[in-house]
Amino acid sequence: MKVPFLDLSTQYKGIKAEVEPLVSDILENCCYIGGKYVSDFERDMEKYLDINHVAGCGNGTDALALGLKACNIKPGDEVITTPFSFFATAESIASVGAIPVFVDVRFDDYNIDPDKIEAAITEKTKAILPVHIFGAPCDMDKIMDIAKKHNLKVIEDDAQAIGSEYKCRKAGTLGDVGCFSFYPTKNLGGAGDGGMVTTNNDDLYTALKAYKEHGAGEAGAKTLEFQTGIKETIETNEKATELYNPFKYYNYVIGYNSRLDAIQAAVLSVKLKHLDEYNNNRAKIAKMYFEGLTDKVKLPVYSKDIKPCWHQFVIRSEYKQDLCAFLSENGVGNGTFYPVPLHKQKAFNETNSRVSGGNLPVAEEISSQSVCLPIFPEMTKEQVEYVIETVNKFYEDK
Repeated sequence: MKVPFLDLSTQYKGIKAEVEPLVSDILENCCYIGGKYVSDFERDMEKYLDINHVAGCGNGTDALALGLKACNIKPGDEVITTPFSFFATAESIASVGAIPVFVDVRFDDYNIDPDKIEAAITEKTKAILPVHIFGAPCDMDKIMDIAKKHNLKVIEDDAQAIGSEYKCRKAGTLGDVGCFSFYPTKNLGGAGDGGMVTTNNDDLYTALKAYKEHGAGEAGAKTLEFQTGIKETIETNEKATELYNPFKYYNYVIGYNSRLDAIQAAVLSVKLKHLDEYNNNRAKIAKMYFEGLTDKVKLPVYSKDIKPCWHQFVIRSEYKQDLCAFLSENGVGNGTFYPVPLHKQKAFNETNSRVSGGNLPVAEEISSQSVCLPIFPEMTKEQVEYVIETVNKFYEDK
């Protein structure tokens, strides 16, 4: 039997009849940027997450940068984050001129260790950027308490966490802003790149709107005032029309060009209706893994306070390379997220990042042992059983 690591084609076949008429409508009416499909998706997502504001954007990396900019993170500021994540987490911090400060993670859930955050705080620290890795939320009460105590912003990296919950609240609603990715492999994936930023704060939402569209217009002017105290007014004799908005040519802060396009919004709006079903299917697969895998592998341990969305199912093995090779030889797709912790990446050094405590042994050990098993909503019971059988067979003589 062959079990792919991910099967997007099967998912598409299940929603094809819903998606294609919407895409055809967009192409026929030539409304590619913004418009009804984007605004409807943002409103639907606000209801799903139970949050005040959603701003669609170009991708998950942009979402992080926009969240940081909206929180007024500036060059030279320090942002505390995890070393065990995709590169975009720390890259976004560096892209706004700030310094990522890496704090070690926990063995049980692979998330940033909140008990080690406070020791990393300096007078330059302005924010904490926790990552809900593999779809399992961090210990957010502790993180938010630390942030409140030290007057820090909290920017959630929710790229892998859509639909997951912490104490019955959805990820992305717990910090000052939440940052999501709709890369096709995510639990809620588009037909290309896409992302969004969420917040309950009106001023931050205004800043998000400004920064994702060149810092222009009234949102740009309000953001300048909100972040610097400088008040500017827009003066023009031109009137806005359906096709022309003169205010877009008045720019007040340096932003980006990062918009969620209509086709992606249409695809995502269809998939959003099925998201809970997709995540429930992932949870059933995870349950089978927990019950069926040999106790020789190291499984994640999650708090009862959280409901993961199971973006990945990650085990730890001291035989990582051999196990991955054995799985591949027997037709089981697998991944090794993340083989190089961020503080060991060539792009970071002592001039553009900081390692709290001098070393991060837990993150390094997890990186050297992590193996991702297939977990996607369309997996059959037989496929899951075959993965379990193959892993257990590998460990028979270990």
